[in-house]
Amino acid sequence: MIAYITGKVHSYGSDWVILDHMGLGYRIFFAYPERLKLNEEVCLYTYQYIREDEHSLYGFLNMQEYEFFLKLISVKGVGCKTANAIFAASRFEQLVLAIENSDLDFLKRLPGIGAKTASQIILDLKGKLISMRNEEVKGSRSVQEALEALKALGYKQSELTPLLKELEKSSNESVDVILKLALQLLAQRRRQ
Repeated sequence: MIAYITGKVHSYGSDWVILDHMGLGYRIFFAYPERLKLNEEVCLYTYQYIREDEHSLYGFLNMQEYEFFLKLISVKGVGCKTANAIFAASRFEQLVLAIENSDLDFLKRLPGIGAKTASQIILDLKGKLISMRNEEVKGSRSVQEALEALKALGYKQSELTPLLKELEKSSNESVDVILKLALQLLAQRRRQ
């Protein structure tokens, strides 16, 4: 099994990258080609998928994404291509938060995911991703408390998840400050 590949970015497309490693080009399915630059030296952790009619590599910039991918493809109804499309359609933190908060609406909007598969993802993975989220989202206790307060006010998780990235920029602030910022962002989104 190929655990990782280090090489220069030769070319990339919407969901793949070709890494040149010592004159040998590896085509790797990769959800975030916009993060790469041509001729940049990168290391991708890889998952090698082998079937009778297909040999594919799926690449990840860090071990957290790789481990999350493994958990995702262990869910009935989620294959490698669907998991890669899910990664491309959403950020890691959003996915983990949606699963932990049982946000079916968010998951159903992802490519290749219907109501049944979304429910299965939550059933299989909820509670198993908390350590991943805690490593990824540092210093966000006040953000989480603010989100819980907003839920108590009647806001849905599907409304709150898109605010996470903006709120994390203020994670060192008090809960009150973050709550005020969240309400301003929600008001702006409703006006759009």
